[in-house]
Amino acid sequence: MARIRNMPGRIRRRGGDLPSVETLVPEINTEPRVELVEYDGVRWFNIERPGPTEEAWLRDNFEFHELDIEDIRSRNQRPKLDEYDDYLFLILHLPVFDKRVGRLNAAELDIFVGPDYLVTVPNEPLQPVEYLFERCKASEDKREQRMGQGTGYLLYTIVDDAFSSFFPMLRKIGLKLDSVEEDIFLEGRSREIVRDLSNVKQEIINFRKIIRPQRAVLRDLERVKSRFIADDLEIYFDDIVDASERMWDMLENYKEVVDALEATNESVISHSVNDVLRILTVFSVFFLPLTLIASIFGMNNHVPGQDSILGFWIVVGAMAATLGGMLAYFRRRGWL
Repeated sequence: MARIRNMPGRIRRRGGDLPSVETLVPEINTEPRVELVEYDGVRWFNIERPGPTEEAWLRDNFEFHELDIEDIRSRNQRPKLDEYDDYLFLILHLPVFDKRVGRLNAAELDIFVGPDYLVTVPNEPLQPVEYLFERCKASEDKREQRMGQGTGYLLYTIVDDAFSSFFPMLRKIGLKLDSVEEDIFLEGRSREIVRDLSNVKQEIINFRKIIRPQRAVLRDLERVKSRFIADDLEIYFDDIVDASERMWDMLENYKEVVDALEATNESVISHSVNDVLRILTVFSVFFLPLTLIASIFGMNNHVPGQDSILGFWIVVGAMAATLGGMLAYFRRRGWL
C-alpha cells in the first residue's frame, strides 16, 4: 500500500530585516489518493487524476516501465497496448460530454493488468469506471462476480462497461438527426437548422476520432488476452470487438445521414432563394412596361391628350390593361 515519507522541515526567514525569531515551517505530507478493492487475491487499484505523489507510489509499489509512467502524465497519448513480460499496459479514450463547451471530448483511461492486480488510472472522473468500482467496493456479490475469475475477466468488465456507455451517446446523436430531419422543411428555420447540423456533425467527427484508433487496440487486446484469462472466457473479448465495430458502423451511417441532410437543407435554402428571386423578377417584369408608358407620357414634348383629364385616364387604363394581360399570360404559362 501507500508509503508515507517524513520530509524534514526547513527554516524560512520572513521580512526584509534580520528577524529576532526563526520560524520553523514543516512540510505537509500528503498521502497518495489510491483506492483499493480486493477479492480472492485479486487487487483492483483506482487512481483518479494522478499527480506526482501517485506517480511516486506507482514507482514504489510496482515495477512499471518508466515510459508507461510518463504516458500517464502525458495528455496527448493515442490509444495503444504495450505488452511486457509480467503485465499489460493499455490506453483507451472514452467520450465525455463537456458541458462548458457543449461538445464531446476524449477522456483517457490508463490500465495496468498483471497476474493478480489491475490498476485503473483515469485522467478525469469516468462514470462507468467509477460506478463499477463503487459497486465492487460495496457488494461482496459484485466482487465475486467481477473479480472472482481473475484480472482478465475484470479487465473485460471494465472495458465492456465503458464501451456500453457509448451507445446512449450514439442514440442521442441519432435523435438529434431525426429532429433535424423533421424540422428541415419548416419555414423560417434555416439558420437554426444550419447551426444544429454543424453541432451534430462536430459530435460525429469527435466520436469518430475517439473510436477509430481504438479498433486496432481492441484487436490487439483480443490477441494477447489469453495471458490473463481462461480459455472459456475468450469469447467475451470478441464481443467487445464486435461492439466497437457496431459503433463504427453507426457512426458511418450517421456521417452519411448528416451529409444527406446538409445537401437537403442546401437544396431547401436554394429553392427558397429561387422563390424570392422569381417573385422579384415578376414584379420587375410587371412594372417594366408600366414604367415605359409613364416615361413616354411624362416627356417634356407635346403628347396626345396632354391638356385633357381624359388623356390621364386613358394612360391609366392602358397601364391596367397591360398589367392584367401580363398577369393572365403568366398564369396561363404556369409562371405564377
